[in-house]
Amino acid sequence: MVDAHQTFVIVGGGLAGAKAAETLRSEGFTGRVILICDERDHPYERPPLSKGYLLGKEERDSVFVHEPAWYAQAHIELHLGQPAVHLDAAAKTVRLGDGTLIVYDKLLLATGAEPRRLHIPGTGLAGVHHLRRLAHAELLRGVLASLGRDNGHLVIAGAGWIGLEVAAAARTYGAEVTVVESAPTPLHGVLGPEIGAVFTDLHREHGVRFHFGARFTEIIGQDGMVLAVRTDDGEEHPAHDVLAAIGAAPRTALAEQAGLALVDREDGGGIAVDAALRTSDPHIYAAGDVAAAHHPLLAGRIRVEHWANALNGGPAAARAMLGQDVSYDRIPYFFSDQYDLGMEYSGYAPPGSYDQVVCRGDVGKREFIAFWLAGGRLLAGMNVNVWDVSDTIQQLIRAGAPLDADALADPEVPLDSLLP
Repeated sequence: MVDAHQTFVIVGGGLAGAKAAETLRSEGFTGRVILICDERDHPYERPPLSKGYLLGKEERDSVFVHEPAWYAQAHIELHLGQPAVHLDAAAKTVRLGDGTLIVYDKLLLATGAEPRRLHIPGTGLAGVHHLRRLAHAELLRGVLASLGRDNGHLVIAGAGWIGLEVAAAARTYGAEVTVVESAPTPLHGVLGPEIGAVFTDLHREHGVRFHFGARFTEIIGQDGMVLAVRTDDGEEHPAHDVLAAIGAAPRTALAEQAGLALVDREDGGGIAVDAALRTSDPHIYAAGDVAAAHHPLLAGRIRVEHWANALNGGPAAARAMLGQDVSYDRIPYFFSDQYDLGMEYSGYAPPGSYDQVVCRGDVGKREFIAFWLAGGRLLAGMNVNVWDVSDTIQQLIRAGAPLDADALADPEVPLDSLLP
């Protein structure tokens, strides 16, 4: 039972934390809810930072999860611009950067992730950027517009989702773009070579230059400004600005201080949680990018760094904190928009987990659905410029029944007819 005298603390001012606070109130919790945010901005969503907001199609206010006044109306105590610097699980306290000590009954860690850094000479130059926070997007939006006006050159380290979305935005502004990627295709570790090549063709058609099989070794500058990027194969790429988009690392420092069980980086990293998003301490939960959760359906532990996981994981953790029976088994889902390509991906098919990729539709026209299979069982599906099918794809994944590859590939066979 939960009573009005309890204090629930949420560390992390992103989507997961904000939705957890909202859920606590909507589920009837009347105790104190304290939301700790290390940024001065109110909690916001991150997808627009590399999509609509970066492109200038969305206004700044559109990214926020709630109107600022909502937090006072919902009696959510906000600590903006105050990082949590120490967690004592035995004493059940969190200490903030200004020395404030907060005692909790239950705690949710929704600390998210931070960009991985380039450890090479030249990263301190003025034109080296990351994209994770609203402030990063505000700066980068102005940089891309300036590069477009001046025919400037952006060099991007990494051809993952952030790297590709920023590349698309930069080309839309008119900037010259080179992407350096150590793998042989974009998104190689997510989509594999078969579908990764689709994104190579897409971006090349829009003027992006790719340099595969290489890594940055040095960012060359003069008078504090970027001039070029050197790669480990001896190539030198002219640059006015550089974006490091080489992935993100879960922010686990507080959990480590508190002695919570963690997952090794080789296995994806993060805070180990069960299907109820409970950590190794029964009073502490974790959700969003930082949580490596046991997934009941996938029968393994996974960490998902996407919007839908924050959107749904925060509320699931809040319900578990309230003592409800929670088994968080959402199918992983994410989406991307690049130029005229829109896509949705459902499922989980890491490298080595699948033995077949089946496509339905016209890959050349970029109107298709790709299916990743293992022993005939569907692990993941991605619809590209084909809509209203992601729910059916998720149902097929959840069913776990063997599927006929020819039927999957045949557009004349309705997808829902393959459901058991």
